[in-house]
Order: sequence, then structure tokens, then C-alpha cells
Amino acid sequence: MLNERKVTQMAAYFLHKRGGRMSHLKLMKLLYLADRESLRLYGLSMSGDCMVSMPHGPVLSMTLNLMDGDVESLPGGWESFISAKENHELALKTELQADTLDELSKADTDVLETIWQQFGNLSRWQIRDYTHQHCPEWEDPHGSSKPIGFEKLFQALGRSSDEAKRLADHIGEQHHIDELFATL
Repeated sequence: MLNERKVTQMAAYFLHKRGGRMSHLKLMKLLYLADRESLRLYGLSMSGDCMVSMPHGPVLSMTLNLMDGDVESLPGGWESFISAKENHELALKTELQADTLDELSKADTDVLETIWQQFGNLSRWQIRDYTHQHCPEWEDPHGSSKPIGFEKLFQALGRSSDEAKRLADHIGEQHHIDELFATL
């Protein structure tokens, strides 16, 4: 289940590193790669979002909807920190304060910094091409979209079939628990 405040803070972190403005394509790829790295290291998604293959590579589905303005943001969520997309770019609305990123743990910011160090210097097209060539879970959806299951992702990250299934089942259980708490 998407944690909008957390994914917003993940995006704000990368936008801040880039001087406050970035192509939405590059930002999405950085967010995807950060979530993927968190899954590789800890077996947990930072964003809680669903992953899908799209023509320009893998994306975080609900986060893309937030970027595109296709869904309404929650109070204190996306629209509180990030401007509407203009000329295929997103920008921070205000300067980040020290306590702004309160949803991110030290482990989260370490993952974000690692991804920034590896990919922050790439153009939007270079990082898109990287995800096409180095993320085997991505499959060309031929103009549509195709879900990327966590089991498939864990296998692409080198986990055995049994371990990938166990980790994917755990994420499914966590999503179910999150949904139950969301109804309270």
C-alpha cells in the first residue's frame, strides 16, 4: 500500500540533490531504483507502491499517477511539497528544512544517497536506457503497462525461487495488514 508521505519525501530528497528541479522521467527512474535497492537489501519496499513495466521502463504505479496529477494528493502529501508537472519537469515548492524528511529512516536515506551517487549524473534518457538494459524484471509492454510482481523482482535480484516467493508473500501480508489498519 502506497505510503504517499514517504514517497513524496523520497522524491523531495532527489529533487533537492538536483537543485530543486528535475525531469519527471529521471525522477521516476531514481525512485524506482531506490525502491528496488531497498527490496534487494532489506526485502522491503520504501514506497509501498506497485511496480509496473511501461514503455519507458519500470515505474512506481501510484507515484506516477501523483506525478501526472491523475489522483488527488493527501494532506501533507505530494502536492504539499512538489509542484505540478510543467514541461515534463517537477520541482520542489519550498526549500527543504532539516525535519522535512521525517518519514525516512537512516537506512532509507542511505539507499537514496547510494542511488543518487550511482545515477544522479545520468540524463533522463541514459537512466531510462539503464533500466531497460539492467532491470530484467522489466518487459516491454508494447505501449501499455504490465505489473511487475515482487516474486519476479526478487528473482531478477538473484534470489532463489523459494526465497523470492517467501519474500513476496511477506510483502503481501504486510500490504494486507496496512489495508486493515487503513480502514480503522
